Order: sequence, then structure tokens, then C-alpha cells
Amino acid sequence: MPRNRTISLRQVTREDVSRIRQWLEDDEVADSWFGRYSYGEPAHLGYRPHEMEEASDEEFNRTLEDPDHLTLSVYTEEEDHIGEVHLTLEEVLGDGQLSILIGRKDLWNRGYGRASVHAALDTAFNEYGLYRVWVDIPEYNMPARALFEGIGFVHEGTLRKSRPHEGSRFDSAVMGILAAEYQQQTGSSE
Repeated sequence: MPRNRTISLRQVTREDVSRIRQWLEDDEVADSWFGRYSYGEPAHLGYRPHEMEEASDEEFNRTLEDPDHLTLSVYTEEEDHIGEVHLTLEEVLGDGQLSILIGRKDLWNRGYGRASVHAALDTAFNEYGLYRVWVDIPEYNMPARALFEGIGFVHEGTLRKSRPHEGSRFDSAVMGILAAEYQQQTGSSE
């Protein structure tokens, strides 16, 4: 498995939103992202893909330029759209909640998730000056937990029975990384 994938983060287009909606129709993809709302629709913290496909240009731009939600598409070197990065910003606290979706299942476990996390952390810490980035990982998503642990995220707490999944409720782990920890690990400076 190649470990050093090159990806780019770009502004989300309507075509990207349509692909996200299609990917989220797959239960396995939806579960790797935010899961489903209790009423069954795939969850997405930044926008509702099926609504954004039909939104006016004004609504589309307002939603995707929300200063509290940084949403970017993930593209490969070959110019293929493969996923999305979402960062909920709490700039007053210097905090951000990160989520990564690689929607192309044929590219899972090939280094694109790791490259996307690094690109998102570089953006969060270097462009937005955040102090801490955290993730919320359901207990049934062990590959995601291993990915974030491997990057240096630390378990900070557990949200009890916070995630509905296949008719049951599951705990989720809150994991975080501080800017100084990430910079020490990557050898970058502020």
C-alpha cells in the first residue's frame, strides 16, 4: 500500500455534491462518515446533499461559504474526486471538529484517508491558526480509530450511546490532537 498519497483540497462543486449524495446512499460509506440520522437519512454536518443539488446558486454559495463550516472536496493527482473533508470551526475556542470521507470504496485503505487528514490538519493549524482539532469516532469504526491514532490523535473521552447504528446505539470516542503535537510530529513550525 502506498503511504504517501498526494491529494488536493478544493472548493466543493455541484458535481461533487451529487457524488457525495450517491456515495452516502451506500450504507457502508454512510457509516464510515457520520452514519444516519434516527429517521434514516445519511447524516452530514455541513449540508444536506440532496437539498444542495437543487439549491439556488445563492443558497449553494451561502451554505458552502459558511464561516463556521469549512467543507472541501478531496481530489487525487489524477484529478479524480474521491471524497470530502469537513471541519466545524469554533474559532473563539481555537477548536475544530474534523471529519473525512473517502467515498470511493475501491480506494479505501490506500493512503488517501491519511493524506486527507494531514491536508486538513495543515489547513486547520497553519491557515486557521487552530489550537486543537478533534474527531468523534463511533466504536464500530475501528479502521478510522486506527487511522487517527496513527496520526497522533489521543483519546480524550467517550460519548455514551451517542451513535445509532443498525437498530442499536453505540459509544463513540472523542480523540484530539493539539497544534504543537502535530507540528512536533511532522517537524513543521508555526
